Amino acid sequence: MNGLDVIALFLPEINELLEAKKFAELKDFLKKIHSMDLAEGFKYLLPNQKVLVFKLLSARKAVEVFENLRPEDQSFLLHNLENTEMTQILNEMAPDDRAQLFKDLPERVRKKCWSMLSTAAAEDVRKLMTYAEGTAGALMTSEVVELRKEMTARRAIVTLQEHYRGGQKRRIYSLYVTDEQHKLLGGLSFEMLLAAPPDMLIKDLMNDMSAVQIRHDLSADRTAQWFRKYDLTDAPVVDEEGRLLGVVTIDDVVELLQREATEDMQKMAAVSALDEPYMNSGFLEMVKKRAGWLAVLFVGETMTTTTMAYFEQDIARAVVLALFIPLIISSGGNSGSQAASLVIRAMALGEIRLRDWWRVMRREIASGVALGSILGVIALGRITLWPNRVAVYGEHFMLVGVVVACTLVGVVLWGTLIGSMLPFLLRRLGFDPAVSSAPFVATLVDVTGLAIYFSVAQLVLRGTLL
Repeated sequence: MNGLDVIALFLPEINELLEAKKFAELKDFLKKIHSMDLAEGFKYLLPNQKVLVFKLLSARKAVEVFENLRPEDQSFLLHNLENTEMTQILNEMAPDDRAQLFKDLPERVRKKCWSMLSTAAAEDVRKLMTYAEGTAGALMTSEVVELRKEMTARRAIVTLQEHYRGGQKRRIYSLYVTDEQHKLLGGLSFEMLLAAPPDMLIKDLMNDMSAVQIRHDLSADRTAQWFRKYDLTDAPVVDEEGRLLGVVTIDDVVELLQREATEDMQKMAAVSALDEPYMNSGFLEMVKKRAGWLAVLFVGETMTTTTMAYFEQDIARAVVLALFIPLIISSGGNSGSQAASLVIRAMALGEIRLRDWWRVMRREIASGVALGSILGVIALGRITLWPNRVAVYGEHFMLVGVVVACTLVGVVLWGTLIGSMLPFLLRRLGFDPAVSSAPFVATLVDVTGLAIYFSVAQLVLRGTLL
């Protein structure tokens, strides 16, 4: 059940309790709704309802809900709640969520919020905001438990208890062992710590973490690949000297992958990445995101008219050729889109790199010839075996079939090469390969496909139809 379903289910009762001013009952009622559901459904409440409902949440739940609200709802609450209420929430937020909030807030609101932070929290935000977007440093949280190798298992457990009693509530997946300079020495799991004899030293329990520690400047994409490769739930983030800076957790990676997958799908459909969910994007913003690519593709498609004008006399002499133009250009576009999608996905997963372009080209040449031949045989059979083939395609129907079949081999091969090589070219030039979208590849192949089609027709049909 998503946030909309939950709010739609409970909104009438929330309204009823608010109108009746039964705030105690409403407070109990809100405890039944999960924090994430409240955050997702918060936008469906009226402005005055948002403030009242938020004030009735428990302190911990208010923090959990606030962390997951849309930036505009966070700004709304910052404007409409007392400073004392927001001070508590801002200081209890998870460090990475708090840093992201300060990145998203308008400058005027951000200045107001700085004064609400404790000295430690403010310093933590400044440090996290220094890491470049799209890196492990920007993904990580600085909230991490550090143990010393000389500690006993009993003392380590006490340290964890003190950590949680100090107000830190974030889920901890692994424990990390550092020295006095915070250099990472090793790590261990909760299970290992709980199962160990009380007097056993941490240095005898810990595992080497050198294989799974992540540099703060590692790209977010590579960080996600690291998690997948080593099946991680969290990973320590270190600086150039191996000092522990923080930790990246699986929930941050999942959110990153979801966001990037959405952006890639939008780019591959020739839509600039939306900054908001579809239903939250304004009309003008939606038009702006889509119009640019549509205009580029439209200009590209106008080249097909130029190509057809060049072969106008051939079309006039052999009108039957015009019947197969949609078939030819769609086959080339489809093959190119397939190849582009496969290569982009393989790049995203780290399965292929720039140096693999030649291996990919060789595979796609073979694939293009094979796929084009399959379509060519189908087309040739369709033309030559059609019951009234002479009436539809003329007395030279066999030659027409050969033209279409040969063209399909060439166009599918060309589309496959364009679709597979374009992502490599864009990556080499420093662009996102996802922008080699299916419509873009299809447009490029449409123009060249027509040239291939009529060139083959001129060779095969010379002296008969042409």
